Amino acid sequence: MAVQAVESATTRPVFGPAVALSCRECGERVPLGPVFACAVCFGPLEVAYDLAADDPEALRRRIEAGPPNIWRYAPLLPVPEDVADSPNLGPGFTRLVQADNLARELGVTGGLFVKDDSGNPTHSFKDRVVAIAVEAARAFGFTTLSCSSTGNLAGAVGAAAARAGFRSCVFIPHDLEAGKVVMAAVYGGDLVGIEGTYDDVNRFCSELIGDPIGEGWGFVNVNLRPYYGEGSKTLAYEICEQLGWRVPDQIVVPVASGSQLTKIDKGLKELIALGLVEDRPYRIFGAQAAGCSPVSQAFKGGHDVVRPVKPDTIAKSLAIGNPADGPYVLDIARRTGGAVEDVTDGEVVDAIRLLARTEGIFAETAGGVTVGVTRKLIENGQLDPDLTTVVLNTGDGLKTLDAVAAGPTAVIRPSLDAFRAAGL
Repeated sequence: MAVQAVESATTRPVFGPAVALSCRECGERVPLGPVFACAVCFGPLEVAYDLAADDPEALRRRIEAGPPNIWRYAPLLPVPEDVADSPNLGPGFTRLVQADNLARELGVTGGLFVKDDSGNPTHSFKDRVVAIAVEAARAFGFTTLSCSSTGNLAGAVGAAAARAGFRSCVFIPHDLEAGKVVMAAVYGGDLVGIEGTYDDVNRFCSELIGDPIGEGWGFVNVNLRPYYGEGSKTLAYEICEQLGWRVPDQIVVPVASGSQLTKIDKGLKELIALGLVEDRPYRIFGAQAAGCSPVSQAFKGGHDVVRPVKPDTIAKSLAIGNPADGPYVLDIARRTGGAVEDVTDGEVVDAIRLLARTEGIFAETAGGVTVGVTRKLIENGQLDPDLTTVVLNTGDGLKTLDAVAAGPTAVIRPSLDAFRAAGL
């Protein structure tokens, strides 16, 4: 059934400007379908487009007139023109916060912004990538949505499936934060805990795809991965639009699999090629937790190969020990003049508190990683404080409450005398 759906889907304009899947390694092109690896060299496939903007100003106006979510960028995504009319969560167009208080704390003078994706429907950036994957699943005739997840993706798939009318069955490591487990389970789909790390979960899902029991299943980050990844581009689109159609000088991005960072770079290059923004240099920095920092260690060691590690960090949403896009993150950091750095769990907690205290943004641990790495990059001279910098917060701190111990400043009797005695 799924194969027949692919054949019929590719004859209809359900993928917008997308024309094929292209291998990132050898350039081989294949028809649009639910495949993720090149049959020639086993390299990763990504969506290729026929994007032509004869009138950038007209395209800009069309985007600005669109809905206040990622579907304003439908002309640049593998989705039908009327995608906004389909039952979906409508994620995106989250706020870009001018973080002047944080800038003063860090010594940034060129302008510091936090792209706060905790405002998405399930409070993480994963709603963006899942939204694109759902549209591909519709086109290919899948009936079940699935994923391997460190938490946020499981919740995003569960919610999107419920809204779009799919069955969902998602897989997570058995020891995730309680808040993320509840959020993944509440939407009524099947939630399966796997004994082991995320990498164990991912291997299991790859086996399930090849088994008859997985027939009709769309794994958003496996057989739908080329489409899924395109959702991260919308972060780049939004940042540039919210800055007045301008590319920031520096962006700090958390690194788990590395897909988000690579697709932000792809989005920036597309905007430049279309003439929607000025062609100017930008630097991309990757951020990891020290307890799971294979890409950071490879970058600092001058290596091209990312050596897998066993995760041991409170930043569980970034705890992918064998990141699929790690080598591409290295390439982008080096090409743009950026870097990949890591911070300890203690520094992550300090950074969560710093962002909350200065800007009123309660980030999950991944946001603590990006803020902590930003501070470290400034201190070691790798990030220029005189340039415009955007830091990503990809999730809500309410999902990782155990990471930050906090409570009342004081507990008093209900009287003014007691309040005075407490020295408040």
